[in-house]
Amino acid sequence: MKAFILAGGFGTRLRPLTLTRPKHLLPIANRPHIEHVFDLLLRHGIDEVVLMTSYLADAFADTLDGAEQLGMKLEVTHEAEPLGTAGAFKNAEHLVGDDAFLAFNGDVLTNVDLSAVIDRHRARQAEASIVLTPVDDPSAYGVVPTKEDGSVLGFIEKPPRDQAPTNLINAGIYVLEPSILERIPENRVWSAERELFPQLVAEGARLFATGTDAYWMDIGTPEKYVRANMDALSGTFPTDAAGSVGPDGVLAAEPCEIAEDARVSSACLGSGARVASGATVSGSVLLPSVSVAEGAIVVNCAVGEGAVVSVGARIENGAVGDGEIIE
Repeated sequence: MKAFILAGGFGTRLRPLTLTRPKHLLPIANRPHIEHVFDLLLRHGIDEVVLMTSYLADAFADTLDGAEQLGMKLEVTHEAEPLGTAGAFKNAEHLVGDDAFLAFNGDVLTNVDLSAVIDRHRARQAEASIVLTPVDDPSAYGVVPTKEDGSVLGFIEKPPRDQAPTNLINAGIYVLEPSILERIPENRVWSAERELFPQLVAEGARLFATGTDAYWMDIGTPEKYVRANMDALSGTFPTDAAGSVGPDGVLAAEPCEIAEDARVSSACLGSGARVASGATVSGSVLLPSVSVAEGAIVVNCAVGEGAVVSVGARIENGAVGDGEIIE
C-alpha cells in the first residue's frame, strides 16, 4: 500500500516559525516532524510514499535523501497553488494505481495502529475509511457521529460543547479506494473534510470510521507544537529520537552550550544552541543556533533558528521567528 502525505499547507497558525520552512520540517525531539511520520509508516510495512507539496516545496530536498536512506521509495507531487486536501489527492491521481491507498495529514503526530485501520477497511469492504480520535472539547473541531457498525452519519462543524453528539473528531488519517478520486474535480480547490466526505454520506457510499485511543496531536499551533515536543521528552509520545533525554528532561543536540548555573528543564535544544549564565529555559523548544543571553527567561516557547533572547529579556507562551532578536 502507498501512503500519500499532505504537506502543502501554509502553516499560517504556526507563524512566524513557518515563514521560512513548512511546518512538517519543524523538529520534534530534534528530528523533523515528517521523519516521525516515516517511522510510523515503516513500522507498519509501508515503504512507498507520495509527498504532496506546495508551499516552500524546495525545503524538502533533504527529506528526500533521508527517506531513501531509510529504505523508502519517495515520490513528490507539487501544486503551484494549494488545491485543498481532496484536490491534492486528485493532483496525485497518476501515482495511485489500482489499489487502496493511505492518506495522511502531514502535520499529525501519532502512533495509531495503521495495520489495524487498514485491516478493518478491507473487512468492511469500505470505499473510504476515516480514523477518529477523542478530544476533551469537541467545540473547536468537526465531530463525526457514526452508527453502531461504524458507518458515518455526517459531519458537524464546531458544535457547542454541550450539544455535540460525540467527542470523536477526524484524525486526518484515511484509507481510500481509487474510485473515490472520480468524485473530485480536476484543478480545483476541494476539501476532503467539507466537500468530499459529506458528498459520500449524501450518496450513501460505504464510508466508515474507526476510533483510536492512540497518541494523537495536531502540531498546527505553537502551543500544540511545544506540547508535542514535551510529550516526546516525557515518553507520552514514544520515539527513539528522545533516547538521550537528561535527568531534567533536557534533550540537547551536539554541540550545545549550557552554562553551569543556567536553569534548563523540559526542553529540546537544537545543535549550536547556547544558554548563558543565569538564564532560564523551561518547557520550550530552541531550534539550532538559538542564543539565550545572561539572565534571560524562556518559558513555554518555540524559538526559531538563530534567534537571540537578549540579556534580561523574558518571553512566555509564544513563538519567535528565525533570526529574531528579543530585547
